[in-house]
Amino acid sequence: MEVDNRQCTECHAGNLHDIWRRGPIYSGLDVSHVTGLAPPDQTVRFLDRLRSAVKGRLLIKGIVTGEDAAIALDHGADGIVVSNHGGRNEETLRATIDCVPEVVAAVRGRVPVFVDGGIRRGTDIFKALALGATAVGIGRPQAWGLAAFGQPGVEAVIDILNRELAGIMRQAGTPTLASITPELLVRSRAG
Repeated sequence: MEVDNRQCTECHAGNLHDIWRRGPIYSGLDVSHVTGLAPPDQTVRFLDRLRSAVKGRLLIKGIVTGEDAAIALDHGADGIVVSNHGGRNEETLRATIDCVPEVVAAVRGRVPVFVDGGIRRGTDIFKALALGATAVGIGRPQAWGLAAFGQPGVEAVIDILNRELAGIMRQAGTPTLASITPELLVRSRAG
């Protein structure tokens, strides 16, 4: 096993985690005025600037409410990613799966709705699709597979998720992804 002996401050000046100063992805960009990656005073004007700068498809990630989905669409989003960023920023709020129906209802089929966060099993994929998500993203499971076994580990994680999804689809009597509908979900009644 190889040990990483680099000092954290090589990338994080003053240990401030300001990766844009040294991160290779920012090489060649003028980041001299960047003070944060997510300014607290961000408004839809930023979204408008982003939309005018991005010539391709623009997906807006971090949407968890119908209101925010509508705002994103009004300002040029080509797709929505329902995400709480792995729970790091909003871990005490609703799970992403609980946000999907509200966002899907607000979007009304105008753009694709993706969901990430909390996808650990094929049944999670099934639920997200049944609630109206176009597709799901996985983050940590593939990272765990990569860390444990490299590329074969990532491939194994994807294979497991595909097998589990196929299994629940058979059990639910849904031969195609398009046949997965909200009626297939059983919801508990809180109270």
